[in-house]
Parts: sequence; structure tokens; C-alpha cells
Amino acid sequence: MANVWAISTNKGGVLKTSITTNLAGLLSKEGQVLIIDSDNQGNVALTFGRNPDNYETTLYDVMTDNLPPENAIVNVYKNIDILPSNDDMSFIDIDVWADREKFPNPFNLMKNTLDHLRDRYEYILIDTPPNIGLCTGNVLTFADKVIIPFQPETYSQRSLMKMLKAVDKFKPHNPELSVLGIIGTLVDSRTSLHPEMLSKLRQLCLERNIKCFDTVIPRSVRFASSVAYEGLPTTLTDAKQPLISAYSELLIEIKEELKND
Repeated sequence: MANVWAISTNKGGVLKTSITTNLAGLLSKEGQVLIIDSDNQGNVALTFGRNPDNYETTLYDVMTDNLPPENAIVNVYKNIDILPSNDDMSFIDIDVWADREKFPNPFNLMKNTLDHLRDRYEYILIDTPPNIGLCTGNVLTFADKVIIPFQPETYSQRSLMKMLKAVDKFKPHNPELSVLGIIGTLVDSRTSLHPEMLSKLRQLCLERNIKCFDTVIPRSVRFASSVAYEGLPTTLTDAKQPLISAYSELLIEIKEELKND
């Protein structure tokens, strides 16, 4: 039975796709991994050197037409499959809310169509859009755990609080849902702001009994370079890169947290 983790926050540019695909790269050494891309930007496919616009069948078709997800799933690397998205996902809110007769339970579309995939994979990771709308609501109804990226800057504080409220709001729809942890991203330890903001984050997590991972993902061009030149996430390329160590350490912390859950 697969572990289903969503990497989610309503702020863009905080490494959601990077975390999703790099963790998938590490987890693929243990078993079958499915990455569900629920963001219309389609960056999961791009990370593996694929053009999301070339896919005629995507998550959108699965959720709106009840199409078997197996018709859309694509293998992109050994033990890694993706359920891609593209610009079609931009219309899902409009299409679903405009036809409530066809979609009487709009936040259960993902769960109803994808739940059986838990038996096929060891891990299912979900990359999410930078907003809290219909798609993210479906993710929170389907996922077991949420990993929240936090860029240690002022704008991210409001996004974090909104994401925590969203998780609480969807717990009645999904009693198994919980925050697995919060991870600092794009961290530059040379600044005074980032360590200060991370300290405040740890205090908040302590007060709310939420895991704040000790590992942080540093600001780096390595991920962009590996995608651009190798068509792969960093963890599937040069094992000597410090960035890979950060993701490896994060995965160790995640597994420890799951043991204590």
C-alpha cells in the first residue's frame, strides 16, 4: 500500500517540483514511484526532459472524464512513472464548478479515480499548484501526508499559515491527513534574515506540535542545471553534489518522522 505525500503550499517558486522529483529519484531505488503532477505548468514532465504539451491524455482527463489513470501514466525513468499535467488543468476549476450535476462531489475527483493506484506503487508523490483551490482541495482529500516548503522570507509566512489552515479544513474530508513536516528551502545562510526566519519557524512548529525538518534545501543552480542539461532531477545525476546530500538527509528525517507517527 503506497504512502501518498503531497508537496504543497500556495506560494510559487519555493521548490515544490524540485522536492517532489528529487525525493522520487531517491525513493525509486527502493521501489515503484508515481509522481502526480497537478500543476498546469507541467514541470514534472519537464524535469524528466519531456514536453507536457505533447501529452494528449493527462490528469485533467482522468479527473473530469473518469478516464482510467493507466491511460495517462507515463514511465520516465526506472521505477518512476508520472501522471502528467499541462495547460488543460488551468480550466478544471471552471469546468467542474460550472457543472455540479456532473460533479456532485468536486473534492473527491482525485480520490475516486486514483485511490486504486495505492496497490500498484510503494510511493505516490503529488506536486501541487501554487494556490489553494479545487485541485489542491482534491490533493488534500487524497493524500496521507503533506510536506510544506517554506522559503525563509516574509511573503512565505502568510502562505504557510494559509496552508496549515487548509490542511485543518480538509481533515473532516480526510481523517488520515496530517502535516508530515515543514522544510526550509532556497536557504542562504550568509544572510541574517534566513537564519532568523528559520528560528521563528521552528518556534511556531514547536508551539503547534508540527515537525520542522532540521535539513534545509540551500539556494543552488544545480537543480536547474541538471534539468536543462541532463533532463533529470539532481538525485538521479552526479552523486557527489552537496544538494543531493540535502535531499538524502531530508528523506532520512521523513522516514524517522513516519516511524514516530
